[in-house]
Amino acid sequence: MNPYQSSAKLKASAKEHMFGHYGTAIGAYLLVTFGTGIFTLMVLSMTGDTSTVIGTCIYIAVSFAISVLRGLFTSGIAYFYLKIACGQHVVTGDVFYGFRFFPDKTVRIQAYLSLITYVGSIPEFIAIYRLPAHPEPMDYVPYLLCSALTSLVSFILNLFYAQTFFLLHDFPQYTAVELLSASRKLMRGHKWKLFYIQISFLPLFLLSTLSCGIAMLWIIPYMNATLTEFYLDIVKNQQ
Repeated sequence: MNPYQSSAKLKASAKEHMFGHYGTAIGAYLLVTFGTGIFTLMVLSMTGDTSTVIGTCIYIAVSFAISVLRGLFTSGIAYFYLKIACGQHVVTGDVFYGFRFFPDKTVRIQAYLSLITYVGSIPEFIAIYRLPAHPEPMDYVPYLLCSALTSLVSFILNLFYAQTFFLLHDFPQYTAVELLSASRKLMRGHKWKLFYIQISFLPLFLLSTLSCGIAMLWIIPYMNATLTEFYLDIVKNQQ
């Protein structure tokens, strides 16, 4: 008998635990989204001219640093939804928990993940600079292929290391390397199920366009809660 819960049961459990918490979750989502978005735009707008090699290098370095710092919010979001899944009281400020809870370890984890992603995007940047001054439609093919490669790298990273920040809060005694390794081990045999859960929200994303995206304020917390239930289910059974 399969001890793991089905995707439908995980979603049902997420709905049950999210009851009465959507207001707080929406507030947390808006705080992180607009806070990081505005900060990113302000910083990147001051990085210089990206039409030059030096300007592009500066842009990449700054965006990499921002990506690493975002890991602090990713950690806070994991903590936020773990509290909800465990029936604990949550407040919007819980998304800042990553700034207080082993921030050095969080930064090392996110730096590793971001580095792989940025290294994987190098061919994409090279393809951009190889475009002629007046490109024809076929000239964009190498760039599109490289862009697809970057997306594939990010997708694979998500599957292997999706549980890292959840594990950080449950096993704070682990080092950053041990947490990354634990996530890889935890995801053995479960990557397809995680992928299925993620794409199962695509119809809701598409329907949200009918509300000009407003429905995403409820869909994103619901999805985050489901992914948290997925983590708790596999870690409980593998322990």
